[in-house]
Amino acid sequence: MSKVKDSLIVKLILAVIVGGILGGVVNQTVMKVIMPIKYVLGQFINFCVPLIIIGFITPSITKLKSNASKMLRSVLIIAYLSSVGAAMFSMISGYLIIPGLNIDASTEGLKKLPELVFQLDIPGIMPVMTALVFSIIMGLTIIWTHSKTLQNVFEEFNHIVLKIVNKMVIPILPIFIATTFAELAYEGGITKQLPVFVSVIVLVIVGHIIWLSLLYFMGGILSKKSPIQVFKHYGPAYLTAIGTMSSAATLSVALECARKSKELDEDIVEFTLPICSNIHLCGSVLTETFFVMTVSKILYGTLPGIFTMIVFILLLGIFAIGAPGVPGGTVMASLGLITGVLGFDQSGVALMLTIFALQDSFGTACNITGDGAIALMMTGLYGKDKVKA
Repeated sequence: MSKVKDSLIVKLILAVIVGGILGGVVNQTVMKVIMPIKYVLGQFINFCVPLIIIGFITPSITKLKSNASKMLRSVLIIAYLSSVGAAMFSMISGYLIIPGLNIDASTEGLKKLPELVFQLDIPGIMPVMTALVFSIIMGLTIIWTHSKTLQNVFEEFNHIVLKIVNKMVIPILPIFIATTFAELAYEGGITKQLPVFVSVIVLVIVGHIIWLSLLYFMGGILSKKSPIQVFKHYGPAYLTAIGTMSSAATLSVALECARKSKELDEDIVEFTLPICSNIHLCGSVLTETFFVMTVSKILYGTLPGIFTMIVFILLLGIFAIGAPGVPGGTVMASLGLITGVLGFDQSGVALMLTIFALQDSFGTACNITGDGAIALMMTGLYGKDKVKA
């Protein structure tokens, strides 16, 4: 997975560069060829969104809940609250900071794109919100009815959708993003906003540090142990996560780091960290929340409404469960929310995929380091109750 992500990052960066250069030098005739390619690829990606939702959310719910226990429920609740809390923190910060950034959403001085000469519409099998509700209902009812047949069917569908993502969606993403940035460069808007992207990535990394500090502080209160004695061992895991951009690839290193801390119960560590590596994505959701607000301001000239953002965040916490195993991470798994709840068009989706991918390693590092704080909380809650790993 780390090699897949690493290759994808390189391709996306090249796509941004090639698209930006191409859009700056081509004439209107060439743009009339580029625009239909972008439109058709965007239609195909949108078609796959409901499939991704159903293929990942329903199996995630059934797997996590089928053998629920008191400790498992606690891990799920803490991980969900951490993710949602990080997103809420990011949302509040966004409303305070983003209006002060030098973002010019006006179209004054920009070139006008030529008319689209060809378009091929590919409607999805269902609206994205229908897919979300269907996935949640099916996941819960499969648990309640103990339907092994349907559980196996959705697990098989999960494998099929993963192949669709790996073999179809991911290969066309660089082309889609290159054509999108060619349009932005042709209009002249991309050069105006480049400093904003750099500033936003720095702000997000600062947000990661603040949230991790809060998590470890809360872990210290619940466990009545020193969070510093846990956090200080996580350096290798943090660096590994930056290098691999994969929670799964970093898990073994994270386990070794956590075992070095005398403050943590080893059985709790071996129970908590593998679960959290799949469901605790505080860094990723914090990042995505701030990015969607920034992209909305850049492309549409306004920030999403607070009620819309709250709905987005509450659902994003659920969608994050389906993110592991999806190349592109949280933002790929939550495309339905970005388009269905926030109303982003193809340009918004492409911009989100690109800017998120450029900092994906830091989001993963925040996720994996935050797992240590949850292990500290669980040690405080269940340290005396030994659990078989």
